Amino acid sequence: MAWNDSGNGKSPWNQGGDQGPPDLDEVVKKMQERLGSLFGGGGGSGDKVGGFSLGFIAALVLGALLATGFYKIDAPEQGVVLRFGAFQTLTQPGLHWRIPLIDKVIVVNIANTEEYDHQTQMLTTDENIVSIELSVQYRRTDAKAWVFNVRDPALSLSEVSQSAIREVVGTNTAQNVMGPGRTEIVNRTKALLQATLDQYGTGIQIMVVNLVNATPPAQVQAAVDDATRAGEDKERMIFEAEAYENDILPRARGEAVRQIQDAEGHKARVVADAEGETSRFLALLREYQRAPEVTRKRLYLETIQEVYGSVSKVFLDAAGSGNLIYLPVDKLMEAQRRGLSGSVNYGPAAEGSSQAQRDDERASGRTRR
Repeated sequence: MAWNDSGNGKSPWNQGGDQGPPDLDEVVKKMQERLGSLFGGGGGSGDKVGGFSLGFIAALVLGALLATGFYKIDAPEQGVVLRFGAFQTLTQPGLHWRIPLIDKVIVVNIANTEEYDHQTQMLTTDENIVSIELSVQYRRTDAKAWVFNVRDPALSLSEVSQSAIREVVGTNTAQNVMGPGRTEIVNRTKALLQATLDQYGTGIQIMVVNLVNATPPAQVQAAVDDATRAGEDKERMIFEAEAYENDILPRARGEAVRQIQDAEGHKARVVADAEGETSRFLALLREYQRAPEVTRKRLYLETIQEVYGSVSKVFLDAAGSGNLIYLPVDKLMEAQRRGLSGSVNYGPAAEGSSQAQRDDERASGRTRR
């Protein structure tokens, strides 16, 4: 016989004999009482206990949710507040509050300096390959531009840096890139990089651009070293030539000035002598015009005196004797100075001839007169 057969007396809805099915309201009431006792309800009705507990739970949940809205911005940072994904405001360092689950805050550090390094090989204007190692130091200056204007600012910085250094290196020779032109290349790269980032509105400021290394490929390193040494020798020789030029030119200029001054002095002396001779001749001419005979005789005597004044020996031709007399005037004067006495040897032409001695005495007497 089935368990719910009416004849067995074992119906689940009537276990107490003649009792009917339980009331649904009663079941709900008991459940409310149990919930009330679970959340600390004691005394009073079940409806009041349940309402108080649910409100308290809701207040706790709401308070915890509101507490999660507080956030802090440190000194070197700025906060970009987004509301439903759109820009709302820019917050400065300090304690702030946002609407939970609605607002989003992106913190951007605007004080720290970061570094980007890049290594590559580039082609120069003289069709040589140069290995470049570039270092770029930058910082964020505009938090809003950093968040909104560029999807990936770091990637944009990398691409712009490569483009800038390639453009600058491509307009220089390999020798200039690896030698004296590195400072100019760095300055041009920094200016071009900053201008491009400003045009894109990335909010990035370039602090330092450094060309860490610029070398030729390893395959041609030996040839480049030889070319470098040759360039250094060229510079050394140029310096030596300039030093020699700086030494010889001043001396040559000084010698030229000295010669010019000597020539001018000689010119002035010659002109003065000529003018003096001219003046003397004109004065003599005036005297000659006044007394021609006296002037001629005086000029003759002055000329003879000038000619014989520096001669220490005199030859006399005695009239009518046919003998040439030699007078050692220098010896006669020397003997006179020393006070010597005695005869004087007049030379081989007068030895053994008394007549010559007498002629010599007469000639000497005429000379003294």
